[in-house]
Amino acid sequence: MGSALVPDLASASLHALEPMKKIRIKNVDSNFEREPLNPYRFKGSAITDSWQAIAMLESDAGHKKVGIGTQGVLWSDSKVFAGHSESAGNAVMYAMSERVLQMIKGTSFSNPVQLLDDMLPEVLAYGKKITGNPDLRKTFALNALVCVDNAAWLLYAKENNIDQFDKLIPAAYQPGLSYKHQKVASIPSFSVGTSAERIKQAADEGYFIMKLKTGSAGTQQEMIEKDIAFLTAVHKAIGHYETSYTQHGKIPYYFDVNGRYEKKETLLRFLDHARKIGAFDQIAVIEEPFEESNETFVGDLGVRIAADESAHTVEDAAHRIELGYSAIAVKAIAKTLSMTMKITQLAYEKKVPCFCADLTVNPILVDWNKNVAARLQPFPGMSVGLQETNGHQYYKNWEKLMTYHPRKDGSWVRTQLGVYLTDESFYAESGGILTPSAHYDDFFKTEH
Repeated sequence: MGSALVPDLASASLHALEPMKKIRIKNVDSNFEREPLNPYRFKGSAITDSWQAIAMLESDAGHKKVGIGTQGVLWSDSKVFAGHSESAGNAVMYAMSERVLQMIKGTSFSNPVQLLDDMLPEVLAYGKKITGNPDLRKTFALNALVCVDNAAWLLYAKENNIDQFDKLIPAAYQPGLSYKHQKVASIPSFSVGTSAERIKQAADEGYFIMKLKTGSAGTQQEMIEKDIAFLTAVHKAIGHYETSYTQHGKIPYYFDVNGRYEKKETLLRFLDHARKIGAFDQIAVIEEPFEESNETFVGDLGVRIAADESAHTVEDAAHRIELGYSAIAVKAIAKTLSMTMKITQLAYEKKVPCFCADLTVNPILVDWNKNVAARLQPFPGMSVGLQETNGHQYYKNWEKLMTYHPRKDGSWVRTQLGVYLTDESFYAESGGILTPSAHYDDFFKTEH
């Protein structure tokens, strides 16, 4: 289904070893757009408004590049979300993005990964100050950095005459992103409380792996009873469906608890029930069952447990692997491409499979994620790359957002029978992410 080596790997490596030029950031600017959502329920709450943060970097050479990021306040720190109105939580994250831009104005960088490493501690400290939360999660700061990191990668590509994603990847991180899937699964996400009928409808449309949010609202006892009832209903509705993309030929289940289970016993009740109804062998992965502070070992459950929010940085990912987590959900669109490259390389070295999770991002960011998903090693038991993408379900103006994509008619842009076709044109054009978007560029047109 793919090849383990990137064409031009030798030249890409040489490219990465060349001394990269120092890029001085002469000017910066930022803006944002609000996008209304159909309510998306998880972590015992819901989001209804999504801010698209837009960052512009201009170099001494006169190159201007615009990066975008979708803000995920509830996902990245539910305490910030709970402690503010929805708009104020977004405003806090946007203020952090703006702070980063002001910090780097007039400074120089030679690669975006180093730039991110330099920025993260200071922007996290600033975030703790303006939220009044000394325990602000690193993911919140990383999410605020996405638009800046994207702009930095685009500027780096322009300054160094790089026109393809493969050549963009520094040599140190190439092994972890060296596969080439011809198809990437398009994984829709269903919020807590979704009916089994709606999930069956998605299976009938060709989706063969779906992200199913559990961790229902209520006490732990009420939650696990609802989660078990949900599992039963889903298995009854789609458990018998067949797919050619898995080794066992059945639909795989992907559950995301979003840290709602307080004890291992609760998860064991869920798994025991799965065994009882014959659903256990179809569970491909369970994501983030526990709060991050819960150090429970999860390597003895007989099922693959994935880290997502808790794997903020490469160090955190390494710690999760020690706790028995045997998969990592990576998010180039939520934790920056720079940090994601480090995490995918660590996972590759530790032989821990990765897949791409979404943050309900816009269509252009879907392709930033897809560039990573298409290059990850195959997930055990599956023959295609894996990428959650739920924007089409939750953005009220998804089709309008699609028109902002510079390669909106690309063969890889829309889901076809549950998959994205990551064909030769996808790799040749890097999914369109290195091509400017007129819509976002227009925010920074100078008036004469």
